[in-house]
Amino acid sequence: MPKIKTNSGAKKRFTLTGTGKIKRKHAFHSHILTKKTKKQKRNLCHAGLVDASNTAQVRELLCLR
Repeated sequence: MPKIKTNSGAKKRFTLTGTGKIKRKHAFHSHILTKKTKKQKRNLCHAGLVDASNTAQVRELLCLR
């Protein structure tokens, strides 16, 4: 049986932590930043974790079981 390919988009967007959780970046921090407040931009720059309801779906895209 052939190997399953990792989803290229997911590979670029998610990383694993040491404990096995999945880290993600916030959206809305790449362009049109002039109309956003300093506070909003500052809060978007921190990485977050993928929600428990989406973890299984992301793990499947990354070929982690």
